Amino acid sequence: MGQKVHPYIPNMVPEVQAEMLKVIGAESIMDLYAGIPQELQLKETLNLPPALTEYELRRHIEGVLNKNTSTKEFINFLGAGCWQHFIPAVCDEINQRSEFLTAYAGEPYEDHGRFQSLFEYQSLVAELVDMDVVNVPTFDWGQAAATAIRMAGRITGRNRVLLARTVAPERSKIIINYGTPQLEFEFISFNIKSGAMDLEDLKAKLTDDVAAIYFENPSYLGFIEEQGEEISSLLKRNGSLLVVGVDPISLGVLAPPSHYGADIVCGDLQPLGMHMNYSGGQAGFIATRDEVKFVQEYPSRLFGIVPTVKEGEYGFGDVAYDRTSFAKRENGKESVGTQTALWGITAGVYLALLGPDGIEEVGQTIMQNSQYAVQQLNQIEGIKGSRLASPFFKEFIVDFNNSGLQASEINQQLLERKIFGGKDLSQEFPEFGQAALFCVTEVHTKEDIDYLVQSIHEIVSAAK
Repeated sequence: MGQKVHPYIPNMVPEVQAEMLKVIGAESIMDLYAGIPQELQLKETLNLPPALTEYELRRHIEGVLNKNTSTKEFINFLGAGCWQHFIPAVCDEINQRSEFLTAYAGEPYEDHGRFQSLFEYQSLVAELVDMDVVNVPTFDWGQAAATAIRMAGRITGRNRVLLARTVAPERSKIIINYGTPQLEFEFISFNIKSGAMDLEDLKAKLTDDVAAIYFENPSYLGFIEEQGEEISSLLKRNGSLLVVGVDPISLGVLAPPSHYGADIVCGDLQPLGMHMNYSGGQAGFIATRDEVKFVQEYPSRLFGIVPTVKEGEYGFGDVAYDRTSFAKRENGKESVGTQTALWGITAGVYLALLGPDGIEEVGQTIMQNSQYAVQQLNQIEGIKGSRLASPFFKEFIVDFNNSGLQASEINQQLLERKIFGGKDLSQEFPEFGQAALFCVTEVHTKEDIDYLVQSIHEIVSAAK
């Protein structure tokens, strides 16, 4: 009996497969798996259940999804890279329109509407970070930071990069993985009391082969790095570049990194109109000055505006397309995709809707809510509302070391009260002991915060 050929998968036809194998110089499909060790290859038939009908599959998936607990039923104080913010309905309305609903960035000469939308997004983010050039979104902040750092390496011709120890651990892993072996990485220590970068350690490691330093402001731990100008001054004297990661929603109340000397700014667009999703709903951005040495190192698409042959009419399209990985293909400096272009349009809608005053109001509300939470947590015996002495934005470390409980135990009991607690830091930052990173944004009411404080007070009191 011959091989079963699926009617909708033409590449299953033996003749088609044979032609494809001939083109790539392989004798059989198994040749494609030669790089996988034999002990890792499945030898027996894969044990799969019988196929389901569409109705049965829907019931099955709905049953699985119903096991989830979400922020609709629970009060959420967990951030650490994916944050709960209010999403105006117009963001969803526009990004679901048929002319926009694709991850692809669009084709030249055909998608002027999409190009204009992405140009407007670039312009709005550029104004927010006070830079000139912004790219079509990368996959997430991790890729944006990694690409920004590789850009710095190419611009300077150097191969060492210094990373702040307070960079988000998952993000630093992405950066190191993406930059190796072309770049070498080393961490800079921080002040355990304030979170601020150790400038003496920076000076000791700032040699003439350092391409750039990367830190985040606000940091992964929530504190605001106030030494930006000093760090920038040290780097400029050394001929190194300053790359700063930023939460864009903080820029209604905080100075953008460009104001303290950042050469490249990157971050995540998720706070700007994107729902929280598991492994999705994120998009990174990169911003620089409008200088040839920066623009030519972007591997991603940039959209610009130009007059057409018709007076008063403008068109939108790629800027310096020949420098992109799309044009250079296997000869490109890096490889990027357009899978998050839709989120750029969403972020543009959010920024256009709120405007400068709205972004400032959101930032002020976040600051007020988070300050209130820390003040109330400080009233609980054995709890320190903010472990670090530095000012903070949106996120802060709650110290449980004198409570007699582990952070994981407190979080488990908070779950029983329908609260998502903070990120347990005992593994990523053991120097803080039993501590958790809590997040408070504009969506949290006074009643939400009071319920959190009351719950932690009851949990800690019951343990004594």
